[in-house]
Amino acid sequence: MGHFEPILEPNFERPDNIGASRPWLVSLVVHLCLLIVLSLLTTSVSKPVVRLLIQSAMQDAIEIPEKPPAAFQVQLLPSQKVGASSLEDDEAARSMAPQLGDPTDVPSLDVPQFESPQYQFIPPLEPIQGLELDTNQAIKGSAGFGVTGAEGAVDHITKEILTSLEERHTLVVWFFDQSASLIRQRETIRNRFDRIYKELGVIKESGSSRFRKRNDEEPLLTSIVAFGKDVSFPTKKPTADYGEIRKAVENIEKDDSGDEYVFTAIQEAIIRHKKYRRRSVTGDPDRNVMFVVFTDEAGDDQDLLDATTRQCTNLAIPVYVVGIPAPFGQKETIVKWVDPDKNFDQTPRRGRVTQGPESLYPECIRLGFANYRQNASLDSGFGPFALTRLARETGGHYFPVHPNRDSSKPLRWKDVADYSSHLSVFFDPNVMRHYRPDYVSAADYQRRIGESKTRSALVEAATQSEIMPMSQPRTRFVKRDEAALSNELSEAQKQAASLEPELNRLLAILKDGERDRSNEAVPRWQAGYDLAMGRVLAVKARTEGYNLMLAEAKRGKKFSNEENNTWVLDPSKEVTAGSQVANAANKAEEYLNRVVTEHEGTPWAYLAMAELKQPLGWQWRETHTDLNPPRQNANPANNNNNIPQAQDEQRRMLERRPERRPVPKL
Repeated sequence: MGHFEPILEPNFERPDNIGASRPWLVSLVVHLCLLIVLSLLTTSVSKPVVRLLIQSAMQDAIEIPEKPPAAFQVQLLPSQKVGASSLEDDEAARSMAPQLGDPTDVPSLDVPQFESPQYQFIPPLEPIQGLELDTNQAIKGSAGFGVTGAEGAVDHITKEILTSLEERHTLVVWFFDQSASLIRQRETIRNRFDRIYKELGVIKESGSSRFRKRNDEEPLLTSIVAFGKDVSFPTKKPTADYGEIRKAVENIEKDDSGDEYVFTAIQEAIIRHKKYRRRSVTGDPDRNVMFVVFTDEAGDDQDLLDATTRQCTNLAIPVYVVGIPAPFGQKETIVKWVDPDKNFDQTPRRGRVTQGPESLYPECIRLGFANYRQNASLDSGFGPFALTRLARETGGHYFPVHPNRDSSKPLRWKDVADYSSHLSVFFDPNVMRHYRPDYVSAADYQRRIGESKTRSALVEAATQSEIMPMSQPRTRFVKRDEAALSNELSEAQKQAASLEPELNRLLAILKDGERDRSNEAVPRWQAGYDLAMGRVLAVKARTEGYNLMLAEAKRGKKFSNEENNTWVLDPSKEVTAGSQVANAANKAEEYLNRVVTEHEGTPWAYLAMAELKQPLGWQWRETHTDLNPPRQNANPANNNNNIPQAQDEQRRMLERRPERRPVPKL
């Protein structure tokens, strides 16, 4: 038996012979080590290997003919030619075709040596999760791109109808302006209207799933609305009968009132058709509803814009407008009007139509040019503000249509299509899209312009009454005597003197926004402010310079040639009327040149260049005027044989001329 050590209790004395157990402990440790070593030893047992002998019939070996060694031409020097002719051999260019083409010579390219790029490790971004899209919620549309005719706009709308039908059954409500100015365009639209429904009919007959009936309901319904001073519904209820639709469009009557209540028409159409947007038990509306408006005016009830936009947005009804381009910075534009009745005089005449402006508030100062031709309307690149904002906010689109749209050359009056506006210059839509107006509510617009002195100064200056510069100021003064010359000079100064206070008032308003100009980052506001400052300073320099040059002549000015008796004031690039005028001229050129450089291809740059073409200074030139010219013979030789005949012919022509009716309100 083993030897056990007694358990010691507290305060128990250890016996003296405890050291006798040490040999036992040593023996225990040695045996444990041997057991561990033996447990690590393993024995490998080999299994008998089964050997298989496979016997197969031997066949004669197949001899593979050896190909002669291929000869390669190696050139260590760089070749002067690469490509098919680099080996100077037609064989290099041979293909599997039966004929051999001529070798091509391609010049050798010098390949530049690049340094090894250095890469910077950027940790991957966390995946972004967007909100779930509600198909019944209106998505913002676009402000529009210019098209030449209504046909292109109608084709685009046809695609939108088909896209809507892919989602669910659709109701399309067509609005037609009844004004006289839209007569010719309405005929074009009517013809295009036929094509739309013929194309839709072909798609329907092809068995497209987009025209599959649901609960015996027609997939595409149509409603017609006519508006002018009043609103009417030629189709009493939405219909799928194209014969009824066409008859309703053809029977739309002309409205000579000149009033276009387009927003009223849209609101009444909402009341009639909002039931189609009610949600069913599945949560989806009964139908998609689209509004398509044809008009050539901005609308006489624009005060309903916010309410109309809100109603269409809440019901997710997109509004597509086939309209006209708004004139740049102007409310009205000139339209070529021709009497629609062929029994009356067909001479083209000018009528005024409200087609603008393109922004909520005026953003272009009302400062005319001395040259009448330069006061012609320009294309703004966008439609009138109210209708364009309605289309954009509701997820639709505004199509500014003009039959003479061509940004490569100016448009002359004789080339303007009948019933179209005379916009002398059009601009590239790709350029103008960077200068889009702020399509926001009046409150948001006020907040935005209030954030910048530059913007608020420009809008305030643009709302001032129109100022016309000196129109054909007198520049020729004949000296009969000192008193008469002084009186003529004083009379000529009155026009300049009356204009200077208005220019100074306008300049003071604009200067209040000059300190914030460097902080303005929106191109539209940059161009608008710089053009306004440049033009006001330029007109101020010319006006004050003219006044000072006349004052100089009143103090006495001698002719270098004693035979001369006339002073002529010519425009000059050199400003010599004083340092203040010179400073204003230099500042004007600085602003105008910045507009031309930074906003090329825009209406602002066009007007800036027109201003720069007019010299800012004046200079005197002396000449001679004959004070006693020979009298012209008031009674030439009596060669009156044909006069009675000519007068008689003129009388007959007047009798044959058709009656001319006055231009109606358009």
